[in-house]
Amino acid sequence: MTTRKSDRLDLRLTSAQKREIEQAAAISGRSITDFSVTALVEHAEDTIRREREITMSDRSFEAFTEVLDRPAQTVRGLADLLARPSVFVD
Repeated sequence: MTTRKSDRLDLRLTSAQKREIEQAAAISGRSITDFSVTALVEHAEDTIRREREITMSDRSFEAFTEVLDRPAQTVRGLADLLARPSVFVD
């Protein structure tokens, strides 16, 4: 099943950028649209993944999990604060 493509994305680029994209698309045997959309989506997915992914050394992860495993502590005044009506409610 093919998804119908109806949305558009207009871009402004230099002549050099356009030639580069056209050449790369031709080398890969793809249309400029297919080449560009694939490259943009892959880059977007990578950017989103890097923003959401947390990486750390084994030592840092062990320290992190140690803190998470500690018993919860009472924060003075927190229960009263959470019982108040929200200032964000219309």
